[in-house]
Amino acid sequence: MFVLFEEAGKFLAGRILSEADSSLQVELDSGKRVKLKAANALLKFEKPAPAELVAAGQKISEEIDLDLAWEFASEEEFSFAELARDYFSADPTRPASTEQQAAALFRLFEAPHYFRRAGKGRFKKAPAEILQQALAAIEKKKQVLAQITAWAEELAQGRCPAPVREQLYKILFRPDKNSPEYKAVVEASRAAHKAPLDLLQQAGAIASPYQFHWKRFLFENFPKGTAFPAIQAPPVRDELPLAANVQAFSIDDSSTTEIDDALSVQGLGSGSVTLGIHIAAPGLAVLPGSAIDLLGRARLSTVYMPGYKLTMLPDEVVQSYTLQEGRHCPALSLYVTLDEATLAISATSTRLEQVPIAANLRHDKLDEVFNEAFFEAAEAGASTPGVAWGSELSFLHRLARHLKAQREVVRGKPENFNRPDYNFSLDNPSGQEPEGNEKVSISIRKRGAPLDLIVAEAMILANSTWGEWLAEHGVPGIYRSQASLAPGVKVRMGTKALPHAGIGVKSYAWATSPLRRYTDLVNQWQIIACVTHGRTAALAAPFKPKDAELFSIISGFDGAYSAYNGFQAGIERYWTLKYLQQNGITELTATAFKDNLVRADDLPLVLPAMGAQGLPRGAKLRIRLGEIDEITLDVSGTVIERLDVVVDDAAAEQVDEEDNESEIAAGPISIAVDLNEAPAENAPVAGGA
Repeated sequence: MFVLFEEAGKFLAGRILSEADSSLQVELDSGKRVKLKAANALLKFEKPAPAELVAAGQKISEEIDLDLAWEFASEEEFSFAELARDYFSADPTRPASTEQQAAALFRLFEAPHYFRRAGKGRFKKAPAEILQQALAAIEKKKQVLAQITAWAEELAQGRCPAPVREQLYKILFRPDKNSPEYKAVVEASRAAHKAPLDLLQQAGAIASPYQFHWKRFLFENFPKGTAFPAIQAPPVRDELPLAANVQAFSIDDSSTTEIDDALSVQGLGSGSVTLGIHIAAPGLAVLPGSAIDLLGRARLSTVYMPGYKLTMLPDEVVQSYTLQEGRHCPALSLYVTLDEATLAISATSTRLEQVPIAANLRHDKLDEVFNEAFFEAAEAGASTPGVAWGSELSFLHRLARHLKAQREVVRGKPENFNRPDYNFSLDNPSGQEPEGNEKVSISIRKRGAPLDLIVAEAMILANSTWGEWLAEHGVPGIYRSQASLAPGVKVRMGTKALPHAGIGVKSYAWATSPLRRYTDLVNQWQIIACVTHGRTAALAAPFKPKDAELFSIISGFDGAYSAYNGFQAGIERYWTLKYLQQNGITELTATAFKDNLVRADDLPLVLPAMGAQGLPRGAKLRIRLGEIDEITLDVSGTVIERLDVVVDDAAAEQVDEEDNESEIAAGPISIAVDLNEAPAENAPVAGGA
């Protein structure tokens, strides 16, 4: 006697060796013996042999018309043997053959959209409405699979179907792995034995490398677009006093439109000098929860890139509060009283006022005038007749050097960042989004240039002073802190006034760029509360201690700021590679700094170089460049000459310190297409019964 049974969704048949009330011992054709519950025995038979029965049943099952079987089936629950009798036998009293019963079982089991399982070997036909829905879903799946196949063939032939092009960035970076567009790319990549990115590029899905990087950034960070809604900047409601005897000036790039900060100097030659640090005050008009606040919180920061930027706030709003020359501008001012000779600080005060902005200086136009030689001559006592702002800037430069030296004492070592900054200039019209093929020029600007130093030290002074002031009033702010300068100790953001070892100050709250950074706008609201309410500021400030909203802002800003800085670094690398191509540069000098990585001496470029492995940090090399990939932003090189013999220990130490800031060579782009997934035809039926 033989038995047919189901095990783990598979039908097996074998010889019954023994049978008890509740179980059977069965031997399969393979010789394996299994213990089977009696309830799981679906069909007992004497002939044919088990393998023959299964083969015959499977063959006959293919001939069963499911629509006809569904019509024959009882409205009540039934067994596979009953359906076999009704379907195959002309005589309703005569059972179907063993092979026909097995065929009915197999067919019923594989058609759950027609027949639902009601128990071991028992079924119930699906309602007509559900059946039609299931059949429609199956037909839809067939059409989708056919569409996937057609799209995959087009991609393999070097043509990109429009639906795939429209979903390009979603497919590559945030895919719906059940979408037909994604499955078509996977199928085509497998068939063509090509990486998905290469396949799509060769099929023309990527219009240009620049647009690829730009649109990927927009997809990930601005999925709803970059346009601002029409909105009007509210005026400052309260009457502000006019700053007495103040003539303030700002120092920025020529491209800067969001002028957040300005400086003023009073009392030169009197022995007591008052430094004014004046910050644009949108926080006096833009209130938490307002429409403009929501816009700022959505972006959190201005996004910078060569030749273009996405501002945090609409230009109409920025122009209402920017420190434009020739205007009296609402400002949050920090006044610092100093001894003119010793530069010792004797007092500070914070005011809300209107500040006359006398000039917007542009350091890219004045760096050649206000250089190290100019300030050395001024310190030596040389006069500066006819040089506008010469006296003020000379004092500010002396003060900046003094403040920097004080911070370095706290740091425990000097700030030795000798690598230059780089300015990128494109020949695209101002304010117009680049296309990616513009002529690019890259100029070197040494870090710590005098005008930069003046502004940087003034802002550090304001941010650290206001950070401590908030803490004294018991008002929380958004701080940046660093526990130590030990390797691996990172700068963190939080709501407590903690030391910043990297800068060398007791606390550091970003508050000097409220038109460009949302954290600064938040801190400005808190500082305004301190100015307005004094010791009761903690009760009136928009954000209270341990405010969950404040932590949410910090978290959101941290993520956005990292993403924006990452994009800026990547797109600057793109323009650096473009610069190499446009100028036919195939070799350059570089410095070894880590593993096989080298840093170009005259360009903002880090790349791996064959032959640099094992060389000491700081080694000077001549590098021959390899092929440039504008999509992955990848370029490698080969060491062709060692330009030094002995590496200076101080230079090597300098490289070590600067490498903690870290740039690394860009590698292949990480995409989310998984070629190891199951093929498209194995996808589940959507909407099946």
